Amino acid sequence: MKIAIVGYGAAGQAASLFLAGQGHRLSVFEQASAPGPVGAGFLLQPTGLAVLARLGLHEQALAQGQRIESLHGCNTRGRQVMAMRYADHAPDCFGLGMSRGSLFSLLRDAYAEADDIHVGTRIVGVDAEAGLLFDEHSGRHGPFDLIVAADGAGSRLRAGLPGLAARDVVYPWGAVWCLLPAGDWAHADTLQQRYAGAREMIGLLPVGHRVDRDGRWLTFYFSLPGGQVDAFDAVALSRLQARVAVLWPEASPLLARIDAPEQLHRARYRDVVMRVPHRGRVVFLGDSAHAMSPQLGQGVNMALLDAQSLADALTAHDDLALALRAHVRTRRRHLQVYQSMSRWLTPLFQSKHDRLAQLRDLAFGPLGRFPLARGQMLRILTGTKQGWWR
Repeated sequence: MKIAIVGYGAAGQAASLFLAGQGHRLSVFEQASAPGPVGAGFLLQPTGLAVLARLGLHEQALAQGQRIESLHGCNTRGRQVMAMRYADHAPDCFGLGMSRGSLFSLLRDAYAEADDIHVGTRIVGVDAEAGLLFDEHSGRHGPFDLIVAADGAGSRLRAGLPGLAARDVVYPWGAVWCLLPAGDWAHADTLQQRYAGAREMIGLLPVGHRVDRDGRWLTFYFSLPGGQVDAFDAVALSRLQARVAVLWPEASPLLARIDAPEQLHRARYRDVVMRVPHRGRVVFLGDSAHAMSPQLGQGVNMALLDAQSLADALTAHDDLALALRAHVRTRRRHLQVYQSMSRWLTPLFQSKHDRLAQLRDLAFGPLGRFPLARGQMLRILTGTKQGWWR
């Protein structure tokens, strides 16, 4: 088929590899003039690692990232809130911390036609039935047999097809983040978090190597109300550094090199639920189909799984409509579980509801020590929970 892919993030990159490998003719459109990574480091779960294995990229990912064995989080009084070890889920199970730049480069270098991407092309409209795309300069592209919309949480293509989204709201909280040299950081295989009620959350995730720098690195993030993220300035930076010194003295020296607010990137999140993630010849993948809060750390993994599912459905069905319906069936339950959990859990970690945080601090630790509850928590963490009762 003649296929267009709009957006060259994780979902678009993975889709380009799967679909090109099936022999389809691709046209990839990216609005940035110099495509590159967007966003903080992330935790690749066993589900996402399995997709990279399908693409033949598993070993390269392991060499670039940092193997993560556990997640640990506590409140300001030192009370344990989160304590999960991947090995308790399955022997030799682990996550992989990676920088966005590392994954971007890995997927780009594997795509033989990467030099032919239509860069600097902002697609702003679509005719789903005719398979046409329209750019911001009134240029027309197509027709295409299939259009893969992977243009992110704020998808213009989704907004241009009324009635598809059942929910599309911006979360009232966000975060600032940056990459920091790991130095002699003692927790090289653990995602560490600190919580001050529900209003403040600090995280440090080892992400291994960067493609543009030597050494090993950490992703640092600090949650803030959305308005403070948007207005983050020098005063806010000083306040943040002071809070880290109080809440997590061990992490404070890592921020010594941060002396300007521009060194911290800003992140806002959306909650997007689609009634059906396709219409006509258009199918939505990744954040454009199901953006959610990052509390469960599943965004990149979901994007990779979407691309794999679509490719498998196109292989199994000659009819496009049947293939898209099969893709939706394959992904529906998994996505519903994680979208719902993300929406319910977010106020426990990013909100003004400190009483909820008190309940969280009292309940999560003891629950994690019961085998049944711990098993469910680990399934959620690893991305392997496929339904409410499965």
